[in-house]
Amino acid sequence: MNELKRDVFYGMLDMAGRVFIVARYAENVIIGNRGFTEDEKKNGIVLVFNKSMSFSWDDSGITSTLVFGTSPQKCFVPSDDIVAIYSPELNAQFITALQTPAEPSEKKDKVGTEPGQEEKTESKVVKVDFRRKRTPKRTEPTHHGKGGRHEP
Repeated sequence: MNELKRDVFYGMLDMAGRVFIVARYAENVIIGNRGFTEDEKKNGIVLVFNKSMSFSWDDSGITSTLVFGTSPQKCFVPSDDIVAIYSPELNAQFITALQTPAEPSEKKDKVGTEPGQEEKTESKVVKVDFRRKRTPKRTEPTHHGKGGRHEP
């Protein structure tokens, strides 16, 4: 999943020039000496990256110096703590399921079963749409001669 997050991030960055990520509050997330506000501890923090910035994304996460107000802060966000990646310019977003490290996915995925039924798991399908939003073309009704039938 973390490799997919990185691919989505760089794909959006290449197309739009900037990308927003939402990082959840976690012990391993470092936002310099600024830290998280109380609201960000509940809802996560939105961080903006653009092509002209210096940052690196390796197997463990993304590292960068980000500016808050006028104060540069050394930041590190583990890949596991990135819960969303989005681009307003592309009208595209990639959201992962929120899961705290203390809750393994086996516990969250199980759906109640009745005796004699197979155990089912919830779908983990991730939908990503990189297409740019287009204005629909206006079409005029077409007439195909007698009876209005269209022959293939």
